[in-house]
Amino acid sequence: MQLLDFQSIILTLILSALTFALWTMRSTRIWNPRCQFCYVTGGSSGLGLAVAKALIKRGAHVTIVARNEERLANALAKLEGFRQNPDQIIRSYSFSLTDADASKSALEAASKDHGGKYPDAVFMCAGAATPGFFVEEDAQSMQKGMDNTYWVQAYTALAYTKQIVRDKTPGKLVFTCSLLGYMSMIGYSTYSPGKHALRGLAETLRSELILYDCSVHIMFPGNIDSPGYVEENRVKPKITLEIESTDKATAPEALAIELIHGIERDEFHIAPDKLSNIFRCSTIGATPHHNLLWDGFYALIGWIGLPLWRRDVDSKILNHREEHNEYLTAVGFFKTDPLMD
Repeated sequence: MQLLDFQSIILTLILSALTFALWTMRSTRIWNPRCQFCYVTGGSSGLGLAVAKALIKRGAHVTIVARNEERLANALAKLEGFRQNPDQIIRSYSFSLTDADASKSALEAASKDHGGKYPDAVFMCAGAATPGFFVEEDAQSMQKGMDNTYWVQAYTALAYTKQIVRDKTPGKLVFTCSLLGYMSMIGYSTYSPGKHALRGLAETLRSELILYDCSVHIMFPGNIDSPGYVEENRVKPKITLEIESTDKATAPEALAIELIHGIERDEFHIAPDKLSNIFRCSTIGATPHHNLLWDGFYALIGWIGLPLWRRDVDSKILNHREEHNEYLTAVGFFKTDPLMD
């Protein structure tokens, strides 16, 4: 009798776990961008342009914002070709989003095209990386790194949140992070810290903005096949390029589709591929799960595979030590007293 009771308990637990797993698989809320006012930063190229294109093809009103006016004009012309109906409002504005006042002004300018109404959804795709060795950085380059990774999105989020709360309207914030927001490696001392901070901001806002019916999402892509990635690789340290040599950059169009699908599934952390899912589930903490069974599977792979990957990375870095010392000597690093910098 006791054996039967024990078996019943085990069976009940298994069925409960499966039921919960299936429950977490369902889409709790489907978001449809059709006729929504969507605001995309970094929309003149790369991921931002791909997101704007995907939204327009789904019938959204889209405003793109970036700094370079020439690229913006070219991007706007391309986006017009994806218009689904003559009533769609497609606009572009040039602002420097690493400035708080300019970020607010950009949102205000875009809202005028919609009778003063702020966007239904804000997609923050602006950002840039300038890889290098930490010992070669200075205060200015480190500040620039935070500007281009954290503040370029945080200022927009702040201006947007303040206004929709004052207007008592729902909203949607979509951050673009990076796989380097889950971990980091040599060469990314001015990039990864800002992305980790961005994750922290998104985690906080996901909790706080429940008060105002504003949902929060954040995507963690790997390398993106974009003009920014090409420029990044021009200055990337040799050892970083070696570590990343087997990583294939993903087309921004594919990432844009995964981003929108993730929002449609109401995912908070959006991991667009298997590798990012492994890192997501290995560092999940108190972040909401997607699916209990799949997340457990990815976490198991990470528990086994990531220490091996890290050991391989460390080995490559140690083997690079002599070459790195020669590099620092060649650029004159040792001729300067570090305390005098």
